[in-house]
Amino acid sequence: MPDTALSPPPPLPAAALVSLPGLYLGAADYLGLPHPAVAAPLAAVVYGVAIIGAAFLLSWAAEAAQVDINGGLALALLAFLAVLPEYAVDFVFTMRAGMINAEQGHCLPDAEGANPCSLALANMTGANRILVGIGWPLVVLVATLAVVRARRRGGAHSVSAHVGWVRLPRRMSVEVFFLGAATVYSLHFPLRDSLTLVDAAVLVSLFVLYAWRLAKAPVEEPELTGTSAWIGTRPARPRRWLYGLLFGYAAVVILATAEHFAENLVHTGTELGIDHFLLVQWVAPLASESPELIVACLFAWKLHASSALGTLLSSKVNQWTLLVGTIPVVFALSSASFDGLPIDLHQRFELLITAAQSLFAVCILLTLTMTARWAATLLVLFLIQFGTSIVLPEEQDRLVIAVLSVVYGVLSLGLLIARRAELTRVIRDGTATPFAVLQRADEQEAARLSGE
Repeated sequence: MPDTALSPPPPLPAAALVSLPGLYLGAADYLGLPHPAVAAPLAAVVYGVAIIGAAFLLSWAAEAAQVDINGGLALALLAFLAVLPEYAVDFVFTMRAGMINAEQGHCLPDAEGANPCSLALANMTGANRILVGIGWPLVVLVATLAVVRARRRGGAHSVSAHVGWVRLPRRMSVEVFFLGAATVYSLHFPLRDSLTLVDAAVLVSLFVLYAWRLAKAPVEEPELTGTSAWIGTRPARPRRWLYGLLFGYAAVVILATAEHFAENLVHTGTELGIDHFLLVQWVAPLASESPELIVACLFAWKLHASSALGTLLSSKVNQWTLLVGTIPVVFALSSASFDGLPIDLHQRFELLITAAQSLFAVCILLTLTMTARWAATLLVLFLIQFGTSIVLPEEQDRLVIAVLSVVYGVLSLGLLIARRAELTRVIRDGTATPFAVLQRADEQEAARLSGE
């Protein structure tokens, strides 16, 4: 039933308000206006909170815009908007790396000991691993709790989640296939000394093919909840003005704060004696990924488990194709050259474990089902490396990364052998099977599960 309430739900003005301090400080600095001096750790928090607020606004606006916009172009636009905070922080470091490369011919640490070439990939690898290592298991946990809660209350039955597992519809074989294709291509990154425009062409082309494939899907009524549902159920003209204003406001906030957020993270590391790389890899993604994780958990809690996991899967595809693919382009433009973004030894290890984790995640989803056992495995392996990256010296952490990457590889090989038939089906469904056939299969599966 449409939401006819005139006043917006509290989260919408709250997200706009919490972004104002960061917007003011960032805009005042850019325009040369007077503003209070803020210590780097506090400034990082202010700018980080502003980015979180803007990310929520983008998330709600992008979901609501699906009511009016369809097709491959809309998919590409909405995918970009959804991860705009991630892009902004990554691009800040990548542009600095390119400018330093143009001036010096190679990337060197700055006066504070931070190497922008290394930091350019730190945020991306951290965000990807958080999304899979924490986000996917969290969805399974929340979905399980929601099913238990619904059963106790005698409520609605979920066909996409039971206790201990979440199932994706067959139409999401498209996401699994393209994530797998990008992951297979990324496996050779640790052997490289740079990310080049060739890599950009391959990964961006994969995203374009992904968008083209999804553009053939029949138009479906978007599943909107909470704030996005309130926006999406406004009359057409006010709705378009509203999400257009949200897009514009959030974009201005991100443009005004992303560079300052990145700068103050580095300054905070210098002041507090914390490794710059760790702050950029783990703290920055928490700001940009938190809205996606929260929205996914809300979907799972409302028994839309497949939408919850599917949202995070789509975000992973976007990041592992479009985001990684555009980093070399930004570097080339900022360095005014065709040089590739240099990859140092530590970044090779980071790319190794990120690609290995991604391969394992794809192999799990070949059956289109995430069980509690595999979700726990993803979480435990992630937490081991997360902990060692903080407490161990860099050399010892690299050894842990190498061991965990082997573990991911062995598990992936075992799953590939055991799921050969599912692999063939995902390739076929992801590339060629008509969406009408996939939809009928999903409806039959839903009917079967409903009868259990």
